[in-house]
Amino acid sequence: MTPPNGRGLLHLAAAVDRTAAHDDVAVHVELTRLAESGGFDFVTLGDSFARPGFDALAVLARVAPATTRIGLVPTVTTTHTEPFQVQAAVATLDWVSRGRAGWCIDVSTTEGEARLFGRRHAAPVDALWHEAGQVAEVAARLWDSADRAGPHPGHHPVRVVDATDRHARATAARYADVALVQGTNPAQVGAVRAELQASALAHGRDPDELRVLAALTVDLGDGERAAEPGHGGGGPRQTAQGPLYRGGPVDLAELIAAWHETGAADGFHLTPVEPRRDLERLVNGTAALLQHRGLLRTFYPGSTLREHLGLGRPAHRYAVTGGTS
Repeated sequence: MTPPNGRGLLHLAAAVDRTAAHDDVAVHVELTRLAESGGFDFVTLGDSFARPGFDALAVLARVAPATTRIGLVPTVTTTHTEPFQVQAAVATLDWVSRGRAGWCIDVSTTEGEARLFGRRHAAPVDALWHEAGQVAEVAARLWDSADRAGPHPGHHPVRVVDATDRHARATAARYADVALVQGTNPAQVGAVRAELQASALAHGRDPDELRVLAALTVDLGDGERAAEPGHGGGGPRQTAQGPLYRGGPVDLAELIAAWHETGAADGFHLTPVEPRRDLERLVNGTAALLQHRGLLRTFYPGSTLREHLGLGRPAHRYAVTGGTS
């Protein structure tokens, strides 16, 4: 299906972590099912060593059997952790979700979190992201190795990196399947997208295999009222927490369609200010209108997150070819 604007269908993802009920898994099940009903590609659940509540990956492992199609992407930090344990945990989520797992790669930069482990002081951010890339590389090799050892029902979990911070871009360009980029207008996001694609090409990757999603925080508390000038009406407003859209779901759909038509991004990663209120309006307002305009899927043609994103499985580095491996 080709949208009227001639571009591919846009991809939508939502964060489900701004809920006060950190320890209520039922809330995460409810929100993820809601996003699934709207045809979203995936949900994300943030995590850090300082975050209260349950482990994000464990929560989404509980959500997996309560859902059937939507991708599940927890944040898993590569700092102060062991690569083998990280890859095993993500692969387990991929297993229980039947190929719907992703991994939002992040690093721990604070001295306070470093003291929790007592191994070392906080390292420079560049060094942490270089280390994150090494962990991503090790994980991919271990996943391929597991495939060589026998049948594996899962797939290479999708790797997601927030590339808004310049320090993370080299790792995103080399290892990510999806890059998240914050910006208050298409030009900002498009400039980072061009940078990431050029860097991916320099690393020997096909730039078209990297999906770039514009990341916005959305406050739909104003209902159907026109977006306020300076907020949604004039585009998202920059805040200390990143670009904020404040307005109605119809105006947000118009903004998403306009940005998508420029080619600045393949889709959007939306963080609702009030998850229960705003996600319902995203699904029944914004997503429904985008579906009506033929810009967003109305059903899942595939079953894995890679299929939702239109991504192939990475080449198996240990594949047997012509009798050699």
